[in-house]
Amino acid sequence: MIWSVFVVVVQRAKASKTWPASFDHTRLICKTLMASPAQQLPPGWAAEWNPEHQRYLFIETATGHTQWEPPAPAGPQAPIDAAPAFTGPSHSKRRQYASGQTQAYYGTADDNSLMASSQMQQQPPQLFTPGLAQPGFAVQQQQAPSYHEGAQPEYINGPEQQPMYGQQDPNALAGQFSQMGLGGPKPFQLYTTNLLTSPPDPRDLSLPPPEIRLPPNASISPSPTANAHCSYQRCTLNAIPTTSSLLSKSKVPLALVLAPYRTLDPGEAPVPVVTDTVIARCRRCRTYINPYVQFIDGGNRWRCCMCNMSNEVPQLFDWDQARNQPGDRWSRAELNHGVVEYVAPTEYMVRPPQPAVYVFLIDVSHGAVQSGMVATATRTILESLDRIPDEDSRTKIAIICFDVSLYFFSLPPPTDDTPAEPSMLVVSDIEDVFLPKPTDLLLNLSEARKGGALEGLLGRINDMFKENTVIGSALGPALQAGFKLMSPIGGQIMVLSASLPSVGVGALKNREDPKVLGTSKESGLLQAASTFFKTFAIECSRAQVSVDMFLFSSAYQDVATLACLPHYTSGQTYYYPAFNASRPEDAVKFAHEFGEVLAMPIMLEAVMRVRASRGLRMASFHGNFFVRSTDLLAMPAVPQDQGYAIEVQIEETITAPFVVFQTAVLHTTCYGERRIRVVTQALPTTSNLSEIFASADQIALATLLANKAVERSLTHKLEDARDAVFNKLVEILQTYKGSMTAAGAGASAQLAIGENLKMLPVLVLGLLKNVGIRQSAQIPPDIRAYAQALLTSMPAQLLIPYIYPNFYSLHNMPPEAGTVGPEGVIMPPPLPLTSERFERHGLFLIEDGQTIFLWVGRDAVPQLIMDVFDLPSYDVLRGGKITLPILENSFSQRINAIVQKTREMRRGPYYPHLYVVKEDGEAPLRLWALSALVQDRADVLPSYQQFVGSLKEKVNGNGGY
Repeated sequence: MIWSVFVVVVQRAKASKTWPASFDHTRLICKTLMASPAQQLPPGWAAEWNPEHQRYLFIETATGHTQWEPPAPAGPQAPIDAAPAFTGPSHSKRRQYASGQTQAYYGTADDNSLMASSQMQQQPPQLFTPGLAQPGFAVQQQQAPSYHEGAQPEYINGPEQQPMYGQQDPNALAGQFSQMGLGGPKPFQLYTTNLLTSPPDPRDLSLPPPEIRLPPNASISPSPTANAHCSYQRCTLNAIPTTSSLLSKSKVPLALVLAPYRTLDPGEAPVPVVTDTVIARCRRCRTYINPYVQFIDGGNRWRCCMCNMSNEVPQLFDWDQARNQPGDRWSRAELNHGVVEYVAPTEYMVRPPQPAVYVFLIDVSHGAVQSGMVATATRTILESLDRIPDEDSRTKIAIICFDVSLYFFSLPPPTDDTPAEPSMLVVSDIEDVFLPKPTDLLLNLSEARKGGALEGLLGRINDMFKENTVIGSALGPALQAGFKLMSPIGGQIMVLSASLPSVGVGALKNREDPKVLGTSKESGLLQAASTFFKTFAIECSRAQVSVDMFLFSSAYQDVATLACLPHYTSGQTYYYPAFNASRPEDAVKFAHEFGEVLAMPIMLEAVMRVRASRGLRMASFHGNFFVRSTDLLAMPAVPQDQGYAIEVQIEETITAPFVVFQTAVLHTTCYGERRIRVVTQALPTTSNLSEIFASADQIALATLLANKAVERSLTHKLEDARDAVFNKLVEILQTYKGSMTAAGAGASAQLAIGENLKMLPVLVLGLLKNVGIRQSAQIPPDIRAYAQALLTSMPAQLLIPYIYPNFYSLHNMPPEAGTVGPEGVIMPPPLPLTSERFERHGLFLIEDGQTIFLWVGRDAVPQLIMDVFDLPSYDVLRGGKITLPILENSFSQRINAIVQKTREMRRGPYYPHLYVVKEDGEAPLRLWALSALVQDRADVLPSYQQFVGSLKEKVNGNGGY
């Protein structure tokens, strides 16, 4: 392969007639390739061979600066010739394209680069065959070795990587290799920082992940969307180690962080949909065709980027069915986009697509009615009827109320547009649950609304039970009844419960014990107390039934056990402790979140599988789903903006220059269409430890560590979970110090880490201080269990602020903050999370996506209090939940705009409460707000400076945290 490249270069050198005809060009080039880079360096540079990395290290003698890349020469760059055009035969089976038609996809080449010799200029115009896209494209695809066959040029990453050619520009030949698709991508540049002297900058968390640097021509499409955006799928490493031993040496875990069904941002284009049902998949590994495959055999076949299998291109792949004419292959969505959705043909269905089904189980016991939950829930359902997905008029709905009995509501179909009168059927036998009526319990939403019958029923339910004095909850039997009602179809059960299940199957006991909190036995309170809920969840998963839990109790409710149902059925848990609808803030929060969930266009009867290139295997899975087989994840209903983490193992040496991960979610839309969402991500491979560290994604790493910490706290102890997270961070820092710094294995006065991982220690500290796993004897088990449910289900965009909140100064914010800019409301600059930034006369905002705190300093001037709260002075201001007034002054309007933007700027249905916290106010509220400042010392938990100090001691082998 190398020899053929040399022949091309020799022929061009001879053609230039700058050397005598008798000159032995080939011998000179072979000698040049063996030459040391030191002979071709610009003045002031030296090259030193590094035996550990098997490559040259370049040193600038004046400054001592070192780098792996060859320094650029001082002279001008020599022109680079393009590869010769393809002159192979055309194929009659495929539509022929004039080569100029593809310039929209591959750019325009000038005449000189397209015509490399006079012989080529005399040839007739070339025709383009799909799969052979540009001049030189066929040479790259057919003559060059496949990226996946392991045949790489010997000079890649070897000591001959920087040859000398005896010409003015030493990079000219290397540039020609790159132009022919043979050169490697630009290597990652690793920048080291000292954690002891560079404090965390919150703005770093909004930076994009490390750049994905794929080899030239890895993608058949130049589209910038050929690789999936990191909001859909991101990897902890953006350069994949070629061997398992190299990955183990780095100590950085390899995992994918997914949110395949996220909501679109305002103004964002929707996911492209392939509607012609022509789906090209690999015959062997079942990978979907994507921008990283290779077309061969004149475009009639394609080579899989996962397993190298050669596959036929479907006959209709180049046919535009909408216009009934030949289509342009290169405009197909699946070849230009890393995220695409297919309309699935009938072979992807085991039954007709199911309709959306919603069964509401509403607790009507005394406490639920008195708290206002029943009235708020029924009113929210009533107001959301127009928002519930029902475009095809197939959506079904049922309402079952329960205390210690079950209350079914029957609504016969209307006759002659006269609404039928609903009837209530009571089932008191909860030991053997049955449906009191075979029909009219599960209602077609459109029919039930005719004449306002359903609206009338929802408006009367609260009045029916407002005098109810029954205390007790038959939640288990109610779940069984809802399951019987919908199991032939599938759908969503939405549970609204305000008390601990106390009678019937699944009854629970109050196991809250203050003496256990903070001890090694506390993790037992976070595990399910009854096997019923996990067993029932698996039954639900098998029948395509998902469960969402809305929990409201003011007393212990065993969130840990009840959250099992959403966890295994791909649902979600929502918790409203001490809910009281007489407080407008409580009612607004629940109504907003419940309404958003009802309006959500969920995926139904879904299964998800992640495929990867040869040598990679999905090892373990984290998130809300049930693992049906080794790698098939069952998801009866997929809500938007749910996150998942999947750990990846390297099983064999990877020889390809890049690998591909592809996530496929087969599902039914809530509008009755079977679809497949495919998310494809390509990442380069590396055998270089420095590139592994330079490509690490701190956001993905923190998300993975949060999932693993929660899992370990349930299988072991909370202390074990904290230790595991801390030790993983220490391992990464130790490896970095030993391999990437001059200190090596010895003690160091610094604590070194790559610039791209600078925020990882403070994210880990935030995780260790999060309510989900924090060391404390004061956290109620329900609060801790709910925090753990959030940690394992939120996507990275929501999870990162949950463990490292945002902190703003409002009283002295820039004049543009709170006003509307080109991208919406402008936020103030974020501050480090330390109380050192507090000022006694100031107003500050702290938020973690679940709660917003407005911190008011004790010396705040009366004018500030008047402008924001419409009160005369600080003394009459009360702390606690608040609805901020909108006043006739610009400062009030800017503060309200910032609070509103905080509630809306992230994906998901959450609507955080707003609390006013006075500097000298109630101690519990003040301590809660201060606990969000994770860089401060709190109780037994260290400050950031102490944490980094203990990390340094541990990394140097002297103990630690």
